[in-house]
Amino acid sequence: MRTLYIVRHAKSSWADTGMSDFERPLNERGLHDAPMMAKRFDERLEPVALLMSSPAKRALTTAEFFAAALEDAPVHEIPELYLADPKALLYVIGELPYGVRQAMLFGHNPGLSELVELLTDNGIGDMPTCSIVRIDFTADSWQEVAAGTGTLTWWDAPKNG
Repeated sequence: MRTLYIVRHAKSSWADTGMSDFERPLNERGLHDAPMMAKRFDERLEPVALLMSSPAKRALTTAEFFAAALEDAPVHEIPELYLADPKALLYVIGELPYGVRQAMLFGHNPGLSELVELLTDNGIGDMPTCSIVRIDFTADSWQEVAAGTGTLTWWDAPKNG
C-alpha cells in the first residue's frame, strides 16, 4: 500500500503587487494556519517518509512548518511542482523511490485539486488553502499510481477544526 498526502500551501500575501508570484510569502492567516494544520496532522500519528515541496516561497514555508512538527523531517524542493498540472504531478509521483511508502506533496491549485479528482474519481472541489488530503493506493509501486487508482481516505482544512 502507498499513501500520498497532498497539501495546498497556506494563504499567501498579495500586499506587495510588485513581488513575483514565486516569491509571495504567507500572510498573517497563512502564518497561523500552517503551524496549526501541521500540529493537527502530527496528532494523527500517521508516518510520512518523504516531504516534497514546490520551491515557491509560500509552499516551501508551509512545508517547513510541517517538517518542524514532524521532528524536522527534511523537505525536498522539486522545481517541477511549481504551478504544476496533474500530468506533471503524476510524473513526480511516479518517480518516487520504491522504498517510500508515504509521501507528502506541497503545492498549488488548481493542479492539486485536479489531481485529487483524477486519482480518486471523487474530488473535494477546490482545495482550500492549507488543506490536507490523504489518498491511499493498493499499488505495489508509485509507478502504478494512475487515474482512478486512489481512495480518498480523509481530508482536513483549517476551518474544519
